[in-house]
Amino acid sequence: MIEITALASGSAGNCYRVTDGSTPLLLEAGIPIKAIKQGLEYRLNEIQACLISHSHNDHCRSAGDVMRAGVTCYMSKPTAEALGATGYRVRILEPRVQTKIGSWTVLPFETQHDCPGSMGFLLASGQYKVVYITDSYYVKWRFRGLTHIMVECNYAKDILDANVAQGLVPAAMRDRLLQSHFSLANVKDFLRANDLSRVEEIHLLHLSDGNSDEARFKREIQELTGKPVYVAGSR
Repeated sequence: MIEITALASGSAGNCYRVTDGSTPLLLEAGIPIKAIKQGLEYRLNEIQACLISHSHNDHCRSAGDVMRAGVTCYMSKPTAEALGATGYRVRILEPRVQTKIGSWTVLPFETQHDCPGSMGFLLASGQYKVVYITDSYYVKWRFRGLTHIMVECNYAKDILDANVAQGLVPAAMRDRLLQSHFSLANVKDFLRANDLSRVEEIHLLHLSDGNSDEARFKREIQELTGKPVYVAGSR
């Protein structure tokens, strides 16, 4: 059984615990180490590894502290270089090259973000397949046999455009979002393009504070897929 827990999700910081009942992992370390420990009920020592998607602070803020606490962090070479991360607690991942972490088989893949070395992860364990995608304005990959989907759903273009028109969001910020983050429309396109026959849960991540609508996003994704949808963490 897969268990997904959001310790934090959003521009202020991202951190998720994912376990297959055998090997607990952290995805991201974008919040203070104290908050990570609290979110894990002070059982950080049970975490077998931490996967870092890219080097923006809201995804890697506490990577160094996590490694100093004894947890090995996996990331791309550009991410490690940006963080200045070295030593035996750092493991370099190559895109589309599988690695084993306990009971998980991890396949990293490139994502489309404004940060070198950005990655998503396909996690497989037994009959389960979990895909994790964040901070990517589209995904060119297709996946078969997914059981759990963790995907950014940052904004809806109509909400963003209205905020720009009202002067609440600078036009430059809108332009960056369009080329760096997953919109509701693109999430729908991604879901339509993939095999959802075995999907048990869809988790929407990294919603924007001002450019999203949690209830609407959940409703529209549920209507599209017929699957249980959860919105991760606080906005």
